[in-house]
Amino acid sequence: MSLMSLGLVRGLIGQALGTLAGLFLVTLIRVLAGMDPIWAEEPAWVTGAVLGVIGFLIGVGALTDWAKWTVGIPTPLHHGPPVGKPAWVRYFSVDYNHKVIGIQYGVTGLLMLMIGGAFAVIFRTELSRTGLQFLSADTYNTLLSMHGWAALMAILLGIGGMANYLVPLMLGAEDMAFPRLNAFAYWLNVPSIVLLMTSLFFGWDGGWTVYPPLSVIGSVGYQFVFYSIFTLGLSSVLGSLNLIATILRMRPPGMTLFRMPIFCWAILATSMIQLTATQLIGLAFLMVSFERLLGMGFFDFEKGGTPILFQHLFWFYSHPAVYIFVLPGLGIISEILPVFARKPLFGYRWIALSSLAIALVGFLVWGHHMFTSGYAEYLRVPFMLATLLVAVPTGVKFFSWLGTIWGGRLTFPTPMLFVLGAISVFLIGGLSGPILATVASDLHLHDSYFVVGHFHATIFGGFTFPFFAAIYYWYPKITGRMYNEAMGKLHFWIMTPAFWMMSIGQMSVGVMGMRRRIADYDPALGVEFGHILVTIAGFAIAFSILIMIYNLLHSAEVGKVAGANPWRSRSPEWQIPSPVPEHSFAAPIAVVGEPYDYGLPNSTYIRMAGAAGDD
Repeated sequence: MSLMSLGLVRGLIGQALGTLAGLFLVTLIRVLAGMDPIWAEEPAWVTGAVLGVIGFLIGVGALTDWAKWTVGIPTPLHHGPPVGKPAWVRYFSVDYNHKVIGIQYGVTGLLMLMIGGAFAVIFRTELSRTGLQFLSADTYNTLLSMHGWAALMAILLGIGGMANYLVPLMLGAEDMAFPRLNAFAYWLNVPSIVLLMTSLFFGWDGGWTVYPPLSVIGSVGYQFVFYSIFTLGLSSVLGSLNLIATILRMRPPGMTLFRMPIFCWAILATSMIQLTATQLIGLAFLMVSFERLLGMGFFDFEKGGTPILFQHLFWFYSHPAVYIFVLPGLGIISEILPVFARKPLFGYRWIALSSLAIALVGFLVWGHHMFTSGYAEYLRVPFMLATLLVAVPTGVKFFSWLGTIWGGRLTFPTPMLFVLGAISVFLIGGLSGPILATVASDLHLHDSYFVVGHFHATIFGGFTFPFFAAIYYWYPKITGRMYNEAMGKLHFWIMTPAFWMMSIGQMSVGVMGMRRRIADYDPALGVEFGHILVTIAGFAIAFSILIMIYNLLHSAEVGKVAGANPWRSRSPEWQIPSPVPEHSFAAPIAVVGEPYDYGLPNSTYIRMAGAAGDD
């Protein structure tokens, strides 16, 4: 079997050819128009970036079925591995099965998590001592900026993996509402990653927020970032549309909204944010790109623009994006906790509605990122109050989790440990949040390392820990084998205290005056020891994740056979064989009870052929 039979290889070749075609096209036009010089870096690379994405999609085959359909060629969906090829090939090519796409998303997300983490380890090592050790200030800022977007890409891909794999299974559906659109949305992410990695070679040092005027006057690397994130955003919009349609239109008989698994509620709220807010960051980045490319003055005061407009557009997406990142993770916590507490989920309806409340209020708080920006002072108080209000639906979830734990028959396998770790870490982020939401304290702490510590606690507690809990929890369902429990717990017990030390250490040096996004600091601040501890913690976290990767790969070959339902879950996906067959459900399911009535006698959630679905 040749490499050209892999869609990924053909796609990367297509992206390279598309990029070269863009460079050649712009140069040819300038030659024919008699323009001097004939080489214009900015328009050439922008055209190359756009045509490169199109070339990738053509090469990988994400547009093939639609192209055939337009000329009247039948395009029936193929089920199963490609004919005459090994089963693993489908994971490197276009495949319309939601389980394959979910794994593609998840593995790509883990890859980006390791890349983003590697950037962090490098610049954290530099920051552990005063003075510049081995990085220049520009290289430091580039790595810092790359870390930000690589990590955020990893989160969005991880969410896509969980949502694509689990939502149809939890609904008893055969697939997503739009399988071809699902595959297209995933494959948009690969050229997006290529563009982001390409930007590294041109250098860009404005931080992940890419504020003008730095992003207007900086290197052409910014253009690669703009079109990378625009492509990533398009994937998010299309994926959220698909998930909303699937959740609202493909539930089985008897599954009303308030009998739906809580993770589906979290994905529904997340998808509503993605569908409505993501366009704003795409618009903001296109406006900066056009200002660079065409001389437009959206953010140039001398041309009638205003730099603060970019901040409004950016944060109108980027703060709701925090809830895009954490709502699925909070859904995972609520999904797993009652399984290992063996009692009903406390306040199910309140948890479900709190996700929608967070999504709604999340659109009203973007201004708390801009207290120091110079906008009208009378806006500060409304944004402060709206931000503090978000704590109410978030607090509902915390109280519901405590109510579920109270009096439960708790067991502590690795997924449960990561759920409890997520609650503890997210609590650090939650308690530090009101400090930054309050105008008086934020004016002092804005742009300090306190913000870095708060943000990492929120993201790790709201996404990373739940993501690892989900990987361990559904690993037997995906592979049919159990992971190594001792190694899973070793991962947890290294990572959790290391993260506590890292996040609290970041906030501590921030209170002492350490600014973020700088390559060096004054020894007189007295923060060097704190940076050493944070760096050690970062290395420990990275090592623990490598343990997890080894555990997952090794256990897939030699792990104990899991059986259909090792956790005794009531959820539909656990009532079918492990690993899940090509056609997930041999017979339709019907919902006849409540999803989380663990420990209650004679309680049944679903009825389906061959599985009782009770506790």
